[in-house]
Amino acid sequence: MYREIVESGRSTVLRLNSSSELAISIDIKSSTHILLINGTNFRSNDINEQDLIIHPLNHYLIINQGKDPLKIEYNKDISTHQVIYDPYKYEISEKVNLKPDFFIKRYQIPTDHIDTLPKWYSFKFTYSDYNLIFVRPDCGLSIQFHKIRTEFWEVLDGRPIILNGNKVFYNVDSGTKFQTRVNTYHTIINPNRDTDDFVIVKERWEGEFDENDIVRVFNPNHYY
Repeated sequence: MYREIVESGRSTVLRLNSSSELAISIDIKSSTHILLINGTNFRSNDINEQDLIIHPLNHYLIINQGKDPLKIEYNKDISTHQVIYDPYKYEISEKVNLKPDFFIKRYQIPTDHIDTLPKWYSFKFTYSDYNLIFVRPDCGLSIQFHKIRTEFWEVLDGRPIILNGNKVFYNVDSGTKFQTRVNTYHTIINPNRDTDDFVIVKERWEGEFDENDIVRVFNPNHYY
């Protein structure tokens, strides 16, 4: 595959480049309407031709935030590149929200939660001063930022991909901590294939906790 068309609001899959350099070409006018993962970098503005050079064995993904389809050209065949994460893998599948009992029994988590947020791709237990977030294998949360709160994450299990600000971290070890300030892009991706291999993140916050302060800039799960 040397060409790809990405519709408005959608993305490519997250791929792993081969052992040779990859050059990506897009219409220069479209560069102001894309989000880009290139290796450990996340770019949301001022994207130039150099940013679209993918070094050997680097990950890459392009999100089209424009109103029109985005035409992407590659200087070599990418059909053999490994797909690390496909945001649309379950797009046409039946969506059934995860149940709290599954996590309570399996992980022996504290049962004194004051709220839950069930989704088909993740589950959140809310306690008085922290959240426990579970992300389903082969799924990811939306790329988002918060308008009024700073978050503090600790990875408890699962070796996720973490986007934090303008950096992307792969195969993150348990015990790793992140701080996500107000208006900073972030997400959690679970690239694990094993259906039992959930990512678990403990989340604390500073400022008012309000789900309505979330701004989703990429929302492949169509959750609001």
